[in-house]
Amino acid sequence: MTTAVGADTARKPVTMAQALGRALRDAMAADPSVHVLGEDVGTLGGVFRITDGLAEEFGEDRCTDTPLAEAGILGTAVGMAMYGLRPVVEMQFDAFAYPSFEQLISHVSRMRNRTRGAMPMPITVRVPYGGGIGGVEHHSDSSEIYYMATPGLQVVAPATVADAYGLLRAAIASDDPVIFLEPKRLYWSKADWSADAPEQVPPIGRAVVRRPGSGGRRGATLISYGPSVPVCLEAAEAARAEGWDLEVVDLRSLVPFDDETVCASVRRTGRAVVVHESTGFGGPGGEIAARVTERCFHHLEAPVLRVAGFDIPYPPPMLERHHLPGVDRVLDAVARLQWESEWTEGSAV
Repeated sequence: MTTAVGADTARKPVTMAQALGRALRDAMAADPSVHVLGEDVGTLGGVFRITDGLAEEFGEDRCTDTPLAEAGILGTAVGMAMYGLRPVVEMQFDAFAYPSFEQLISHVSRMRNRTRGAMPMPITVRVPYGGGIGGVEHHSDSSEIYYMATPGLQVVAPATVADAYGLLRAAIASDDPVIFLEPKRLYWSKADWSADAPEQVPPIGRAVVRRPGSGGRRGATLISYGPSVPVCLEAAEAARAEGWDLEVVDLRSLVPFDDETVCASVRRTGRAVVVHESTGFGGPGGEIAARVTERCFHHLEAPVLRVAGFDIPYPPPMLERHHLPGVDRVLDAVARLQWESEWTEGSAV
């Protein structure tokens, strides 16, 4: 990615929301086939103002307000993609996307396979997802497992400002459909970042270690993505007081899944906890735990544990703090990783 002559390359505090908006703007400026559509994305600039200014800069033909009809929005995007465009669809809130699942599962995910690769589906579906903002029912779901279980879709979830920009640009450039999960409670998180000289990030399909651990006898790996990554980083710092050295792996990409990075960490530490907001039963953590166990069985000192949202519909705003995985619940799980007692550690076997 080249930097324009005279561009301001200084790093300054930028929110994730601003980085996402800049990614859309840069993609539209670089490629006239990129079109943004969704509810209130035009004049209003989106509920979270991610698309603010795009209709004014590129015109309403390329940043288009749609009716409140998610199935129609995504069905329209399928037709646009078939005619060579690169539509970027915004689902206003996570659970608002459910009416579009017929289009998503029957056509978006299958079209390239159905045509033996002759017809790509370069559709990016942006989904503001997850809790932590005091939203009511249908405004705070963590629905990633539905997308993960649908072959033909890529599924990504950024946790940092740099990834928000870099992964969204990569998603829009992909010839395969990408579900781009945007953690709502991180929209206002900030990091020093340069919009005119954005740092390179790993591609879709690669995880990163956000906090290295030593891999010693008191080590463990926290595996997470999206809104739970900051929780894991905070928990890892708090764990030092208990003598635990926790490594934090940010998946970034749920599909494709980076077994190599995840398993390298777990083989080094011997213990793992998966943390996410989605439900525990049938949630992403079960698949992740199974993959780790299958590949790292002889390196594990304890079963892979999960810290997840409860198996209930999303609770009312006043109760969501009990539902969402927090530092205390993460540390409780770490404490259950079958650590040896002082007596065992000091005794001959």
